[in-house]
Amino acid sequence: MGKANLIWLVVGTSMLAIVSCSQQADTGKAAGEHSGPAPSGKPAAAQLSYSPYVDSAQPTDPDKDRPYFGDTHLHTSYSTDAGMIGNTLGPDDAYRFAKGEKVTSSTGLPVRLQRPLDFLVVADHSENLGLAPAIAEGNQTIANHPWGKTVYEAARLGTIEGASKAFDTWLAAINSGIDPLADQTELKATMWLRLIDSAEKHNDPGRFTAIIGFEWTAAPDGANLHRNILFRDGGAMAQQPSPISAYDSQDPEKLWEWMAAYEKKTGGKLLAIPHGGNLSNGLMFDDITLTSKRPLDQAYAKTRMKWEPLYEVTQMKGDAETDPALSPNDEFADFERWNRGSFGPVKKTPEMLAKEPARAALLRGMQYEAKLGVNPFKFGMVGSTDSHTSLATSTENNHFGKVVILEPSADPIRFEEVVAGRPAPPGAQMYGRETSASGLAAVWAPSNTREALWDAMARKETYATTGTRLRVRVFAGYNFTADDIKRADFARHGYANGVPMGGDLKAAPAGKAPVLLVQALKDPDAANLDRVQIVKGGVDSSGKAQEQVYDVVWSGNRKPVNGKLPPVGNTVDIEKATYSNTIGAAALMASWKDPSFDPKQRAFYYVRVLEIPTPRWTTIDAKHFGVKRPVDVPASIQERAYTSPIWYTPA
Repeated sequence: MGKANLIWLVVGTSMLAIVSCSQQADTGKAAGEHSGPAPSGKPAAAQLSYSPYVDSAQPTDPDKDRPYFGDTHLHTSYSTDAGMIGNTLGPDDAYRFAKGEKVTSSTGLPVRLQRPLDFLVVADHSENLGLAPAIAEGNQTIANHPWGKTVYEAARLGTIEGASKAFDTWLAAINSGIDPLADQTELKATMWLRLIDSAEKHNDPGRFTAIIGFEWTAAPDGANLHRNILFRDGGAMAQQPSPISAYDSQDPEKLWEWMAAYEKKTGGKLLAIPHGGNLSNGLMFDDITLTSKRPLDQAYAKTRMKWEPLYEVTQMKGDAETDPALSPNDEFADFERWNRGSFGPVKKTPEMLAKEPARAALLRGMQYEAKLGVNPFKFGMVGSTDSHTSLATSTENNHFGKVVILEPSADPIRFEEVVAGRPAPPGAQMYGRETSASGLAAVWAPSNTREALWDAMARKETYATTGTRLRVRVFAGYNFTADDIKRADFARHGYANGVPMGGDLKAAPAGKAPVLLVQALKDPDAANLDRVQIVKGGVDSSGKAQEQVYDVVWSGNRKPVNGKLPPVGNTVDIEKATYSNTIGAAALMASWKDPSFDPKQRAFYYVRVLEIPTPRWTTIDAKHFGVKRPVDVPASIQERAYTSPIWYTPA
C-alpha cells in the first residue's frame, strides 16, 4: 500500500493534517489514474458526488430547521381596549421587549424576557385604531369632533373616573356597531401607517421577524368571533388598504371577501387566525353561517380553509383544546378552562359548549368532510398571549396579566377583577386569577423571515405551547420503523417518507397502518417532560365521531395499571413556590403504530406533550407578595404543547 505524506499546518491554535498529492495513495485505481483534480482543471466525478446536498430539492437542510417561537397576538396602546385603560406602551416598546430588551411597564415595573422571541405580530384592534395615543398626543381632530370631544375630555382628565367614562363611551359605540369616527378616514390610515412603520423598523430577517398584522374584533351579542390577520408582505403592500373592522361587518365571510380583494389588488398574501372560541357561545364552529343562517356547504368549507389554516388554541383567556364534558375519558382535559362566560349577556348552554373546543371542531370537521367532500374545520394549532399590556410574557414566573390593571401587584384586583362575563348572570364570570400565563406559537421553518414563517403557518407546520419552549416534531407514514426515531437525518427521512404536522396521509396501502415518529425535547429553562400522548379522532362507518388518547412514551419506570399510566409525581413546594427537575425526562422519543386503524375510516392524529407539574402564577404571586393564594384555581399546573394534526383520508 502506498503512503501519503502528511503536511502539518498551524492555523491559529489548531493543527490541520493535509494529505499531500506528491505521492499516490493506494486507492485501487489503475496506474496513471488520479484522485485529485482532472487534468482539465474540472473536479473529478468522485469529488462531485461527495456532498450529499448537491441534488437536494430542499433549499436548506431540514435536519437543521428549528421551531421559531413567537406571539401572533399582542396588543399595544393602539388597541383602544388597552390604551384607554392604562396601557402607555406603543408598538416600538412591544418589539423592543420581544427582542429581549428591558422595558418599563405601564405601571412602572421593570420587565424583561428570559430569552428573546423569534417573531412577533402586533395585532392591535382595527376598531378605532390608535384612538388612545391620538388623544394622549392632543389630537385636535378628535377634540373638535362631536363624539370624540366627550372621549377626549374624559380621557385627558388623567383620573380613574375620566378613563372609565372614556372607555365606557367607546364601548357603547362598539356595542352599537356604528363607528362614531367613520368620517375620520385619515386618522385611521395614519395610525395604520404608524404600525407598519414600526414593524418595518424592527424587522430584521434572520434575527427577528416583525409580521405585520391586526385584529378584526367581531363580537355579535358579545360572542367572540375574533380573528388576527397576518400579512406575508412588507409595508409597501400592506399599507394599501386600511384594515377592515367589526364596524364594517361582524360576519367572517365578509372578512374573507376583504382578504380576497386585498390579494387581488396587491398580489400579496393574507391568512387569518381565529381565537377565543371558548367565549363564542357556540358560534366559532357552528353548523350554520352567521348572517344567512344557511347550513355549511362545500363552498363555505373551501373558503374558510383557504383563509383560516390555523386556530389559536391556548392564550390568556384559557385553554381551548377540549373540555371534560366532551372528553370524559381524558384525564388531562380539565386544564385552564374558560367555559362559563362570554363578553355578552347570554348564558352558555351545553349545546354551545359542544361547538367551541378545538378537538370537538376537528371531529365534526371530518363528519362534514364525509358529507361535503371538504372539511371546514381542518386547522393547525398555535398558541399566543392576547396580552393587552404590550408585553409578550407567557411563563408562570413572569406573568404580567391580561391588561394593565392586572399587572403584578399585591392589590386584590390582581385576582379579583372580572375579566369576562360582566353582563352575564351570576356564576358566569371569569376572574383575573383565572387568566392563564399562556401561550406561544411554534413554527417549523427553514429561516426566520416573514416569508418562511408565513409559509409554514399556511401549511400548518406549527404547534401551540402554553408558554414554555419545549420542542416537538412529528412525522407520519406507512413504512417507518422503530429505528427511524434515532436517525441522524430524522427530519430529511421524515419528509421523504411521510408527512409532518399539518400534513395529509393519503389512502393506506393494503395491510398498512400509520406509524407516527415523535421527538420531544424539554425547554432548557423549564420543567422536565412527563409524557407524550397521541390524540386520535375518527369517524366510524355510521358517521359517529370517536376520540382516543394514547400514552406512547413517558419518563421513569412507571407501568400502566388497568390501562392507565400513574402520575409522574409532583415536586412543587406550594409555600415556597418552587419545583425540582428530579422527576421527568429531558427528552422523549417514540415510534407509534395505530393499533385500531381502519383504512376505510377518516382520522386525525395530533401530539400532546406534558411537562411535570410546576407552580402556577397565582402560587408564585402569593409567595412573592405575601398574599393569600386563591384556592379555586390550581396550585400547580402541567404546561403542555399541542401539535397541528395529521389527517388520514380513505380512498
